[in-house]
Amino acid sequence: MINANTPESMNTSSQVMETLRQHKIDNEFRWTPDGFTVGKGKVYQPEDLLILKAFRFEGVSDPAYMEILYVIRAKDGVMGYSLDAYGTYSSHEDEEGYDNFIRRIPEAGHDQQMPFEL
Repeated sequence: MINANTPESMNTSSQVMETLRQHKIDNEFRWTPDGFTVGKGKVYQPEDLLILKAFRFEGVSDPAYMEILYVIRAKDGVMGYSLDAYGTYSSHEDEEGYDNFIRRIPEAGHDQQMPFEL
């Protein structure tokens, strides 16, 4: 298992995403004005979701490059991620809507565990 607490283990969002893919947690929760969707027609609200873990990344060569990857589980068992660029490279058409939505999703406490170590 890869341990996210080891600095050299995962330095980029693509490394984290590859680990998630290997564990079949590759659903992308995409923002819409109605909520998050994973492309299967269902729309999730913040109360339907739980943030299991968040990873922040900043570019070494370009400090303006910043992104955060949220690992998310829905109450119906769907697991996936939401990747958000922030700062200069934010790409949400309605950034305020996404930001407000993600802030309303509860975060897992210390008693909540992912089914594997990152």
